[in-house]
Amino acid sequence: MLIMMMNSTSRALVPFVGRLPSRTGGQDARKQQDRHQDDHDYGLVQRETYLRDSDDVERMLPDILGRALARIWIDPQFRDRFAANPVETLAAYGVYLPRSIQIDFVTEGAPRPQIVVYEQKTPGGPRRRLMYLRLMMMAGK
Repeated sequence: MLIMMMNSTSRALVPFVGRLPSRTGGQDARKQQDRHQDDHDYGLVQRETYLRDSDDVERMLPDILGRALARIWIDPQFRDRFAANPVETLAAYGVYLPRSIQIDFVTEGAPRPQIVVYEQKTPGGPRRRLMYLRLMMMAGK
């Protein structure tokens, strides 16, 4: 079963909710509530999303990873979690990938962090790069 992700009318990588996530100290209950609200406000998908094959991955994953990259810029805890295990982090946020998909989070030797997505159909077999993503800073006049 394939479930679509975000509202198709929004092109925002990170939804604007009229406030920044709370990062101030306070009581433990308040911190937990803020963390839960931040995850909701800056979620990667609205519903659980199951990507069944490389076609689903190539079609849907760029938008999801774009949101992840945007969140990496503003949330150091998310960045550390994603860097440690990208596939597990995506699953924790409701994005489930086929077993044949591998993700590398590259920071060394790159001017900006980038995400590289590979498909490896057989264990120990060759990996095929499906895509890579990185945020670009652009200005126009």
